[in-house]
Amino acid sequence: MIVVIIAGGSGTRLWPLSTHEYPKQLLKVNGDERSLLQNAYARAKRLSDDIYIVPEQRLTKHIQEQLPDLPEDHYIIEPALRGTASCILAAMTHVAKRHDPDEPMAIVWADQYIRDVDGYVHSFKIAEQTSKETGRIVLVGIEPTYPSTGLGYIRKDELLDEQNYVFNVHSFTEKPVLDKAKEFISSGKYLWNAGYFVASVNTIAKRLQDYSPEWYEHYQSLKAAADTQESFNEAYIQLPSLAIDYALSEKVPDLLVVPASFDWLDLGAFKDLYEVADRDEKGNYVKGIVEVEEVANAFIENQEEKPVAVIGLDNVVVVNTPAGILVARKDLSQKVGEVSKRFKKEES
Repeated sequence: MIVVIIAGGSGTRLWPLSTHEYPKQLLKVNGDERSLLQNAYARAKRLSDDIYIVPEQRLTKHIQEQLPDLPEDHYIIEPALRGTASCILAAMTHVAKRHDPDEPMAIVWADQYIRDVDGYVHSFKIAEQTSKETGRIVLVGIEPTYPSTGLGYIRKDELLDEQNYVFNVHSFTEKPVLDKAKEFISSGKYLWNAGYFVASVNTIAKRLQDYSPEWYEHYQSLKAAADTQESFNEAYIQLPSLAIDYALSEKVPDLLVVPASFDWLDLGAFKDLYEVADRDEKGNYVKGIVEVEEVANAFIENQEEKPVAVIGLDNVVVVNTPAGILVARKDLSQKVGEVSKRFKKEES
């Protein structure tokens, strides 16, 4: 199996810890010695020796610093952000020139928090085996733990493989309202869509040709331009910006899905970061030069020498970094991304 790590991302939802120039995949979480990216790479090493990474150009230097043993020709650099569909076409183009195009390829992400690495390996090995045997695209879905309205859902259909617990995919739903999400959880028929999938280059190309001909043409144009980096970059920049879900996954009628046998967290907001953080007896995560008084259930981090004091607050996020200061109710922390983008507009 070949592993491709998608390592782009704008870093807005965990601002100011994560920024456009240094997004969350480069951060160390919960006192870990390795960043999210480095942990994703370590997991990939458990799956394969053939690992490729797709960073956007502005992040390449940081990623190379964090992954010094990854060979230069295993970087597939985006000249500009163009969505996950374009990332995957670029990976297909690069991998097909260096490997058997019938070998399964796992698409994974650099910014997700996973502790059960053995379970992760087990799930992807099942997906690899299933894709080889069926010639189909195999997703790895996440068993939902709460009715999230910020994630997409995969509805399971008939069970295909009782031994390995592989299902046909019935349909997708993107970010449902709360009542609908509660229905999904109680039905037991739904998984979170983490964006993981396993399939060979040839399998993906055939599905593009059959169900997404516009994107198949984009793939052909990238392949034709792959002789030099300059021509590849020019072709890549012409691609539309679209997620792979919309470009392909939701159009393919014969997808399969393996329910993941590992813990998973997207870290899409500070409330997620709070859940994995080490907290004191009052439920507070506190890091840096900080004093608290009558504070509970808070995420507080100060990265500067100037002291920070927090008094009489509950359920808050307080973050001070050279990039900015954030004070928010923890249950509204999903709004951080849209607010942080306003600063970018003011700068431009």
